Amino acid sequence: MNFFISGFNGFLGRILGDVLSKNGQKTQDINVLSDKKIDITKPFVLAKPEGDFVIIHAAGKAHSIPKTVEEKRLFYDVNYCGTQNLCNALKPHLVSLKGFVFISTVSVYGIDSGRDINENFPLNAQSPYGVSKIKAEKYLTQWGLENNVPVLILRLPLISGPNPPGNLGKMIKGIDSGKYFSIKNGAARRSVVMAEDVAVCIKNNIGKTGVYNLTDGYHPTFREIEKVIADQLSKKIPKNLPNAAASLLGFLGDLFSFFSVNSTTIQKMSEDLIMDDKKAQDELNWYPNKIIDK
Repeated sequence: MNFFISGFNGFLGRILGDVLSKNGQKTQDINVLSDKKIDITKPFVLAKPEGDFVIIHAAGKAHSIPKTVEEKRLFYDVNYCGTQNLCNALKPHLVSLKGFVFISTVSVYGIDSGRDINENFPLNAQSPYGVSKIKAEKYLTQWGLENNVPVLILRLPLISGPNPPGNLGKMIKGIDSGKYFSIKNGAARRSVVMAEDVAVCIKNNIGKTGVYNLTDGYHPTFREIEKVIADQLSKKIPKNLPNAAASLLGFLGDLFSFFSVNSTTIQKMSEDLIMDDKKAQDELNWYPNKIIDK
């Protein structure tokens, strides 16, 4: 089977490609089907792939807080319009398309804290990122039904892997520089998933349809994650920041954009956010690794 990956050179796309290749699959950047580098925010044309193929749509805009109307619009253009443009480009080749895997996010729930959040929870995202992913999910679900294409939507939490972006990357840099402090002794639990496990899940479930949360099933505490990172970097385990100091830091971050954290960050580090992936266990044979072990 040929796997064509959008976002092939991104953090997750690279890992998906590497793991699938090591498991005997042929993986390629979707750009090989075009005579020029694809800009998914604009309509484009794809050449006909040889043989049956699968699309993994991992390209997307994330890991930034938009401050202008233009920056907010970019989430919509990349995550939603980009998905539409990709589907339109695939239209001449649907007879050979055996699966479409969409990398989505648990941000669609619009929840910053909670436990046992499953796929039946309402999609209440308010952020441009979450809203754009909701729109893309709904479009793809209908598109798959209309065109008889199996669409597998994977909602991912924090993703673990080499040199991660986003909040996990910030944590690593902070611990490495000594500028990271634990909040509430790192007691809050967070759902995380290993990127390589996502790749194995995709390989094992081509042709499946549905929406699934994926996590490592353990949901480590911040303290456990901090300890693993500190050990790997040969650094001391971060000290705990008193509650009053953490609240003040969050308040200052809300006022001044150059601060690396704000009140939302402090809240996220203080409360559990645990997704339920029992549906994936039951239907996708999902048995992931604990990230703190790997």
